[in-house]
Amino acid sequence: MRKLVLTIASTGLLFSSSQAQTLFTFGGIPVSKQDFLRNYSKNAQNKQPDYSSKAVNDYLELYSLFRMKVQEADNQHLDTLSGIQRELDTYRKQLAKNYLTDEVANQRLYHEAYDRMKEERQVAHILIMASPALSPQDSLVAYNRIDSIFNAITKKKADFGKLAEKYSDDRGSKERGGNIGYMTSLQTLYPFENAVYNTPKGKVSQPFRTQLGYHIIKVIDTRPSRGEIEVAQILIATSKSKGEAGIEAAKKTADSVEVMLKKGASFTDLVKKYSEDKFSIENNGVLPQFGVGRMIPAFEDAAFSLKSPGDISAPVLTEYGYHIIKLIKKYPIKPYDSLVAQIKKQVDNDSRSQMARELYVMKVKQSNGFQEYPANIDEVAKRLSKIPDTGKYANEFQASDFNDLNKPMFKLGGTTYTQRDFLTFSENLTRGKLIGPREVIVKDLYKLYSDRVLNDFQEHKLEAENEDFRSLMHEYRDGILLFELMDQNVWGKASRDSVGLAKFYEANKTKYQWEPGFTGVLYRFKDEATLNKGMSLLRVAKPVSDDKLLSEMNKEGEMVNVQQGRFEFSKLPNLDKNKLVKGKLSDPFKNDDGTYSVVKPNIIYNTNSQKSIDDARGYVVAEYQDFLEKKWNNDLRKKYPVKVDETVLHSIIK
Repeated sequence: MRKLVLTIASTGLLFSSSQAQTLFTFGGIPVSKQDFLRNYSKNAQNKQPDYSSKAVNDYLELYSLFRMKVQEADNQHLDTLSGIQRELDTYRKQLAKNYLTDEVANQRLYHEAYDRMKEERQVAHILIMASPALSPQDSLVAYNRIDSIFNAITKKKADFGKLAEKYSDDRGSKERGGNIGYMTSLQTLYPFENAVYNTPKGKVSQPFRTQLGYHIIKVIDTRPSRGEIEVAQILIATSKSKGEAGIEAAKKTADSVEVMLKKGASFTDLVKKYSEDKFSIENNGVLPQFGVGRMIPAFEDAAFSLKSPGDISAPVLTEYGYHIIKLIKKYPIKPYDSLVAQIKKQVDNDSRSQMARELYVMKVKQSNGFQEYPANIDEVAKRLSKIPDTGKYANEFQASDFNDLNKPMFKLGGTTYTQRDFLTFSENLTRGKLIGPREVIVKDLYKLYSDRVLNDFQEHKLEAENEDFRSLMHEYRDGILLFELMDQNVWGKASRDSVGLAKFYEANKTKYQWEPGFTGVLYRFKDEATLNKGMSLLRVAKPVSDDKLLSEMNKEGEMVNVQQGRFEFSKLPNLDKNKLVKGKLSDPFKNDDGTYSVVKPNIIYNTNSQKSIDDARGYVVAEYQDFLEKKWNNDLRKKYPVKVDETVLHSIIK
């Protein structure tokens, strides 16, 4: 319902009456031609507004009524309700994320990612784990380890692969000498990707850090992108418990399947008979489209080596078993314009987007007089570092314990943010507990605090400085105010006003009639086989209970549904009502959706009968809502009479 309300929401009054022509007034409040046209264009279907007299006048009536309702919400100060304020604040923060970034930097990142996608690089690496939460001293120990490995490779000509096997903390690649195969852009952490694409073929990178720890990488090979590929497979799994015998048995089966294929057997038929890949067998062995780095290298290489659609590989052994692969289609890398939306989504959710964010933050700081006081920041860190980490109150603190700390930590936009402000923020965020290395924690808390302040500062400035942001905020505000007002006057009122609802029902009760039908039970079976099984349980001397029927037949999903109540013949068009017998099961009948039904009537009604208010509640509430809304709309039109400037109106009509 809210979505419907928001589609007509105003984009904000961006023109004063002195700047724009007034198209109409409601209750003396002017609405400009520009404002009307902006909303009319936005709500036009297919983005092609119809400027005919009827279309424009119809929208004018609708839009003027909308403006009356928003004005009513303003008059009642609904925007001061805590729920409305929270929803607006949440929306503002979500919306602001799209604006609080450096767009030039973003575009550079999108193009960089695409350019890198054109080349695939085979990489080996050595990892020395180092969590971001490590103390500076422990981080230095980890760095010294990777640095000594780097020097052994570059100065003493030590073998990269052997050192990876001996020292790397990456269990997935160390046994292969650190080789992680070919990769491309947007497949790994951004600092790692940068090292890969900034290191020449055959060379080793300088040590660098990611959130996992310290790395060095070696670029083994480069090649143009092979794009993506779609294949089908027959997998003959190898049983690890059977060792070499299991591998030999799988190979024997795979070889026999290969022979059958060469003799002209259907690949699809052999998939169904032999493949043990439960994820693809139902799709005739077809796998989702994939590119470099998505599959085990042996499988990937075999797939990409196939030349033409329909080509089939020899059996390929991987840790999963023997694969026989059939090429369906190859897909070269698409043009930038075709991929930019996908790239944008990945980049915006990637660590690299932080670069654009940080550039934006620097600009905001520079333009708003940001000034930091390092000595006062250090003072807070030193005091917090003295909190005991043992005893009854280990690691606990309260901001009130540091009331003597009230010096400035930084200034922004003419406002000073103090040590006390930071401590209050930290207590709320950590719930008064500092667990881990204090220096690291305080540093992270300070960054979180300063970023939060900067975000809030810029979010509220956006509404004043950015016309597009302001328009969207006005639109959303008007929409949620209107939703609240509609709930008070129409939707919620119709449900809550039991007296009014009862009066409305009594005045219109002849409309709410049961059509001919029956009360009893309706059984609905998923398919014919299920129907036959169900009937064997129901058509016996001692039929099972409905509960027993459900528990017996729905062990592996919903195969049968049982409903009790009153049913109308018009809702069951395939039921032969003339053959119904009270207390007896009907003949089965097939429904339009392919299911089968059987009914058991207790009482049969051949004429219409009156519905009670409870029987008709859904219809009554819906029609009472319509009644309330029409009455409310008429009251608003009387309260806010509309006067249209016909000259301005005719300048719109074409």
